[in-house]
Amino acid sequence: MSTETTTTIERNLRKERVGIVTSNAMNKSIVVAVERMEKHAKYGKFLKKTSKFMAHDEAETSNVGDTVRIMETRPLSKRKCWRLVEVIERAK
Repeated sequence: MSTETTTTIERNLRKERVGIVTSNAMNKSIVVAVERMEKHAKYGKFLKKTSKFMAHDEAETSNVGDTVRIMETRPLSKRKCWRLVEVIERAK
């Protein structure tokens, strides 16, 4: 295998999430809320669960309410180990 294919394979193993920006008050950082549906173990009802991720936004392009795609990366600070890949949809 060449080095190019190994880096491609390595990149594909990283997790990606799609969520909504809830805060962009920090420098080069955003908070992204990712929602998922989880089935209750006993009653079977689907519940909406939310996880918040701190992500690195180098160009500071995203605003509150934007739908964005984030990707897992090396730890950039104590709480930040995700980076912004793209802004899918701008807030209206």
